[in-house]
Formats: sequence, structure tokens, C-alpha cells
Amino acid sequence: MKILISSFVVVLVSAVTFAQDWNVTTAAEPYSGTTIKALFLDRPGYAAAQELIPQFTEATGINVEWEILPYENSRERQVLDFTTMTADFDVILIDVVWIGEFAEAGWAVPLSKFINDTALADPNLNLEGFFPLLLDSFGTWNGEIYGLPFDNYSGLLFYNRCMLEEAGFDAPPATWDELLNTYGPALTKDGKYAFALQSRRGETQSADSFMRVLWPFGGALIDNETFEPALNTAESQAGLQFRQDLMRYMPEGIVDYDHNEAVQALAQGNVAMITEWSAFYGTLNDPESSTIVDCLEVAPEPTGPAGRKPALGGFSLGVNSSSSEAEQAAGWLLIQWLTSEEMAKPYVLAGGVSGRTSVYEDPEIQGAYKYVEPLVESWQEGVPFFRPRFPEWPQISEIVADYGTRMMLGQIGLEEGATELGNQVREILDQAGYYSGDKNKLQ
Repeated sequence: MKILISSFVVVLVSAVTFAQDWNVTTAAEPYSGTTIKALFLDRPGYAAAQELIPQFTEATGINVEWEILPYENSRERQVLDFTTMTADFDVILIDVVWIGEFAEAGWAVPLSKFINDTALADPNLNLEGFFPLLLDSFGTWNGEIYGLPFDNYSGLLFYNRCMLEEAGFDAPPATWDELLNTYGPALTKDGKYAFALQSRRGETQSADSFMRVLWPFGGALIDNETFEPALNTAESQAGLQFRQDLMRYMPEGIVDYDHNEAVQALAQGNVAMITEWSAFYGTLNDPESSTIVDCLEVAPEPTGPAGRKPALGGFSLGVNSSSSEAEQAAGWLLIQWLTSEEMAKPYVLAGGVSGRTSVYEDPEIQGAYKYVEPLVESWQEGVPFFRPRFPEWPQISEIVADYGTRMMLGQIGLEEGATELGNQVREILDQAGYYSGDKNKLQ
């Protein structure tokens, strides 16, 4: 018994000593001089990462390159990389609706490979320090972690307080109904508009526009229990009709507005309100890109008949399974470092949005960023399956974007469009094996 106790003490002391001694410089020694490449987007959170990465290179000797792509091209570019096994990207970008596809295809390395490696895993990794909703939704598939949350955000209501006050309002709309029926008419005049909803054909249309108006009204693309199309329910139709009605108070050509167009419409004082990702706060609060800095305010998205159901967006960072062992390890060290609790505050101060809970308890961060309180509230109330996470989503998204655009333009009626869209979605899901039982339903 004494021998066993002694052995245990030795092991325990060794483990504690290792935890105290671990640092990223020592861990990276075998990979010093390795060059890895990441895929980034042209958004503030990625600019923040670029600003910080030289610190990582100085500490580790690992060189980091990146390619910046529009969101609309990012999945296709990565899929081409995966299928050709060229490993152009060692650090991959995983949207919430790509994780099922990337995981099931074997393109992303299960991070347990590194988390369970004491030489590579920071003892202070603290996975519990991420918002559970973010780690579960953006990083986990079938109980396995494939990515760590990065540049995560929620849909928020950004508004021009000065425009609202001039129209007689001392607060933003609490409900979508108020936005449509009270604020819309009062704020739409003299070439200015109450609202802009980014709706460009593509993922912006399918996710940021179409799906955004379903959940608050109690609607859904598919029924969560039966997995049958649900766009012809009274709730879904109410959400889609709301969007059509709201177009009276949005700029002409709104179907061509991407994120940048919506953000700039608010920033230049042409619209009073937008629902956008928290990641754009830096752009709207920058005097060089925004004329409304002194009037900018942020609130949670309005509530609908089904409550407040804000959109959830963002990504996780993962490791390409086609990369070499050295590149995989180096990529993991970068991901672990960039998403760590230690780097959360520098990342936020540089313009990023961290998925770590601790940073939003920091008084300096709370005082500096108006989005913190509504963001945290949204992450408590958001819809994890705002866009269904099954691997077939990219294919379905194209159909939703097509019909969603045609509905907004009046080229097809809401009921007819919902029926045709639903039939095509069902066919895809049927072919994939969801109705036969060959595949599990919503994950």
C-alpha cells in the first residue's frame, strides 16, 4: 500500500510540475521553422488575429501565412483543397453549418488528437471556459470536438440613436411588430429608411435574411420532431410575410445588400437600424468608416411571437486532416493560443469577438464595448440550429437562397415558393437517408 501511495504521489507531483512548466515556446520547439497557412475572411475578427499572430511566431518560431477570401467563396475553396488533398490550408475555418460535412467527410482532425497529447495541450486550455452554446454548436459533432470557437457573434440590433430621437423615440423597438408598424413609417422619409436587412443571393439570403425571420415567429425550415418541411405552417408564413411587409421601409435594391452594404447604410446615416453580427461593431464605431459613432447604440434583436430568437453566427478553427503531422501540430498550437483565455482580452481589444466567458466579465471590456451585454444575452437565448447543421446544408442553402430571393422580388408567391422549396429540401434529405433511418436527424 505504501508503495502504491508513493507511486501515486510521484505521478501527481510530476503532473503538477509538467503543468507548471508547460509553455507554448517549449511545446513548439519540434516545429520551429514550420510554415502553416490559414484561411481568413475580410472581417474585423480576422484583422485582429493578423495583428496578434506575430507574437505567436516570435514565441514559437512557427511562421503563419493566411489567405483572405469572401465568405461566399470560403467553403468552396476549402472543399476543393480537401478533395484534392493539396493541404493549402492547415488551419481551416468551420462555419456552424459546415461542421457536419467537414467532420463526416474526414476533412477535419478530431481535436482529441491534440487535447490528449500532454506535449501539445496547454494545461490551462479550459474547454469549460467557452460559452457552452458556442463550443457545442460551432465546434462539436457527434460528441467529438473538431474546432475551437473563433470570431463568434450573435445577431444584434445596431441603431442610430439620433435618428430615433428625432422621430420621437427614446428606445429601440422591443418587438418586430413595433419595428414594422410603429418605427418603420416614422423613420422612412426624405430618402432615409427605417431598416436594412442584408439579403444578397447566397448564404446571406438563406441565413441572414430568410432564416432570420422564421424563428422569432415560431417557424422553421423543417419540423424538429418529424423532420418534414415546415415552411407552409402558419408561423413560418407569418415570418415570411413580415419580411415582405418590412421591405416598404427598406432601401430599394435590398436584395443586393450583403453585410458591407447593410453596415455602410447605417454607418452613413441612410438607415436607422440593421440587424447585424456583433463582429461589425468595430466598423460602425470607427470614425474613419462611420459617420454615426456618437449616435451608435446596440440592443438585442427584437422579440417575435415566439420570443427573442437571435441569429447565431461565427466559426471555429480546425486542423486539416491532409496536412503533414508537423503542420497539424503547429496549426493546433496556433488555434489553442489564439482562442485561449490568456489571449481573449488582447483579441477583443484588437477588434475580435471572443468565445470565452471570462473576458466579458472584465470591467474594461464592458465599459469599452456597447455590444457586450446584448451579445451575452443573445448567447443565452440564441437558436443553436438557426441554420440546420446537417452536412447537406450547403446544398439546401442554395435552394433557400434562390427561392428566398424570388419571394422578396415577388417573382413567386410565399405559399407556392414555400411548397416548392420544401419539396426540394425533402428530396435532398430523403436521398441522404434521413427518412429511412439510415442517418440520424438533427444533430
